[in-house]
Amino acid sequence: MPRLFSGVPATIGYVPKNVVPGSSPKLEAFPNWAFHDAGRGVNNSCDGLTSVYRIKLDTCGRLWVLDSGIMTSLEDFRRVCPPKIVIFDLNTDQVARTIIFPREVLRPSTLLTNLVIDESVQGTCDSAFVYISDTVAPGIIVYDSLTDRAWRVTHPSMFPDPDFSDSTINGENDYAHGWHCRIFSISSAALRKGPPAELEAIPVSLVGTKSSQGIGIAVDPRDDTLFFSPVTETSVGTWNPLNNNQRLVAYDQERLQFVADIKWNSYDNDLWMVSSRFQRYFRRSINPNEINVRILRITGNTSSLGHNNVFFKK
Repeated sequence: MPRLFSGVPATIGYVPKNVVPGSSPKLEAFPNWAFHDAGRGVNNSCDGLTSVYRIKLDTCGRLWVLDSGIMTSLEDFRRVCPPKIVIFDLNTDQVARTIIFPREVLRPSTLLTNLVIDESVQGTCDSAFVYISDTVAPGIIVYDSLTDRAWRVTHPSMFPDPDFSDSTINGENDYAHGWHCRIFSISSAALRKGPPAELEAIPVSLVGTKSSQGIGIAVDPRDDTLFFSPVTETSVGTWNPLNNNQRLVAYDQERLQFVADIKWNSYDNDLWMVSSRFQRYFRRSINPNEINVRILRITGNTSSLGHNNVFFKK
């Protein structure tokens, strides 16, 4: 729950397991309220959490928390603490490690919003590579947790495209700097090899173009199928770049207005999503008496509701 505006008491929360289905439970602060003092104006130190955009779980049962350090990013973009990653051991809810990024990989407008943990190369979660997106100062920060080194990779494809700044969500027109419809790929080996040399060509490839903007995306590693949610279509679709197969997984104008994150679960093939009415948050026209944030799950095999070619094009 990033602190886009003032009034967000806790930037990470959790829902107790024993809640009534269909209810709207109050969120509990994670791991406790002491970590969220900065947002409540109680403590100005940087020991806690300022504004968290994404969290990821590794294979060791540890939660990697990406703290942007930016307070009220849609009001006055106040940097109150350096960006960092805080790793919590979920067995104890205690901090296992804190990662502070070196100044040379940051920019004055840096806003770190997402991370991917890569445990496939060096063997364990203690030696993982982490790829972190910088949204406002476009680039990818690569962190090697084995050597405690970080470097920055940039490419023109990471910059916003003004042609895609306008969007329509459930009939509401919206403008957001940074929108993009294109999906690009880069080899993780190219990211891991170290800081790129000056004028070095970065091997980025265009994968395809979505039917409309959207930030949530996930991959089924079994066959490289992409799950994504184009905001204008208020839906979740899949696309396999190897054979161009496209499927409609879900469509709901009310519940799928802005899917901020998608996660495919390898244990049961369920698809988890976090959706909101971000376009109304952005314009400050939110109605607190309506449901504005949802955690959604599509259970079982994410089979299609029908084949179509409206979502993606090469």
